[in-house]
Amino acid sequence: MTMAPMIPSAAPVSAPGWYWHPTPGAKLLQDSALLAQAVVDPLRPLVVVRTSEGACALAEGGALLTEPGADALPVQAWVPALPPESLGDANFRRDYGLRYAYMTGAMANGIASVELVQAISRAGMLGIFGAAGLSLERIESAIHRLKDQLGNQPFGFNLIHSPNEPEHESATVALYLRHQIRLVEASAYLDLTLPVVRYRLAGIHRDATGQVVTPHRLIAKVSRVEVASKFLAPPPERLVRALVEAGELTPQQAQWAESIPMADDLTAEADSGGHTDNRPAITLLPTMLALRDRMQEKYRFARRVRVGAAGGIATPAAVVAAFSMGAGYVVTGSINQACVESGSSDLVREMLAQAEQADVIMAPAADMFEMGVKVQVLKRGTMFAMRAAKLYELYRAYPSLEALPPTERQALEKNVFRAPLADIWKQTVEFFQRRDPSQLKRAEADPKHRMALVFRWYLGLSSRWANAGEPSRQLDYQIWCGPAMGAFNEWAKGTYLETPRQRTVVGVAFNLLRGAAVLLRQNQLRWQGVTGREWFPRWQPEPMAEPNACP
Repeated sequence: MTMAPMIPSAAPVSAPGWYWHPTPGAKLLQDSALLAQAVVDPLRPLVVVRTSEGACALAEGGALLTEPGADALPVQAWVPALPPESLGDANFRRDYGLRYAYMTGAMANGIASVELVQAISRAGMLGIFGAAGLSLERIESAIHRLKDQLGNQPFGFNLIHSPNEPEHESATVALYLRHQIRLVEASAYLDLTLPVVRYRLAGIHRDATGQVVTPHRLIAKVSRVEVASKFLAPPPERLVRALVEAGELTPQQAQWAESIPMADDLTAEADSGGHTDNRPAITLLPTMLALRDRMQEKYRFARRVRVGAAGGIATPAAVVAAFSMGAGYVVTGSINQACVESGSSDLVREMLAQAEQADVIMAPAADMFEMGVKVQVLKRGTMFAMRAAKLYELYRAYPSLEALPPTERQALEKNVFRAPLADIWKQTVEFFQRRDPSQLKRAEADPKHRMALVFRWYLGLSSRWANAGEPSRQLDYQIWCGPAMGAFNEWAKGTYLETPRQRTVVGVAFNLLRGAAVLLRQNQLRWQGVTGREWFPRWQPEPMAEPNACP
């Protein structure tokens, strides 16, 4: 008789051909409480046997053999240990120096704060600072703080497409290069720009083995195939040529650029908060994976671009779905804004904790207002979406502020701006004199652009009022939020995470990952024919004070 290992180390066994033989000290567990305790421990391998009475029991100890015996019981199912660290793409974890294939996305205006990035990075995950919408001074301050606090631990900064402020986008890239920020998350791009290509190719070289090395890594967050295709291809020749002409690249570096993709990783952004096309993750992720494979076959890159999942990642079931469909990593967003480390206010956290899945709506975006681009925001408890939509309606209908009907102008000054439009224009001028004076020159020649800048005053400040918790402006809060927030609240109901002040970004992350590991193991039991409610207890979030508390 050939003895098998106590627990097989290869593929899971199936019932035919495997038998459990008791040895001294071995036992069978059938008590519901003990079964539940074993099933929800992702580090505990499970051997389920069929007893002589036809019931399932959990075997502890003993040996698994390929031949039956007098006291042997047939194996019904075997489930290996599944530590949360094993979820996702191992290369993603290795390349970024992570313990978990988990990333917190860049929520703009510093909502993805220094404190949030610091906490998540120290826990072995990847945090991205929310630089979009911030001044260069605030971004630089965050750079200094994170470098001082995290040292060589992994973290990144956001780079958002700024079609209305190209000079700010360019200056942001220059800032990142000057301070040697080695990773950015590129978001909201409609097309590739010179600044993002400049960042990607800065310092490109060959190493001692002849491998082309790009010191600056880029994770592209996209929701459209046509945009994803640009990040899955080499940098456009016209932009590379422009960089050579500007002295930013050498002809040799331009040649090396032909062999690398624009992005190291591509995040498929489904129905998320903020900029989104409201795509279902269950269709978007497979589409992006298939596109990645086609582009890899075409270009034969030395390293295949990994694809992650974002938008709707708010429950263990969503994490399981993403990884099961082939995501290399998962990205969370809306749920992190409700955590204590976010750059938002306690009032916003309370509002988010009450949100249900249908409590979201699309509204005009501040950064792409003139283009009609929209963002997804919280609808419950705020009138921002309705008021922002009215501003866009007036922008489309009239050529200038002076052309607005008196009744419309009065309504805006009373309910939206709470000040004469002339005063709002003065504040707008002061802002753009610091941020981008070219906008003012354009406004002098184009009254409609002047109107857009004034209307963007409201759209821009509405998110800052929310972050500051300005009580007099609660009805005007712009709170970026997707339906994931409602799903999270439903999952957290009745647990310690139901209370906003208990929601830490690390606690949320660990509970999602551990919950996903538990759910995956339960699925494996189910797929191997195990039935009975006692085998499928509902795992609830548990407080985790230290990162190492999660297996």
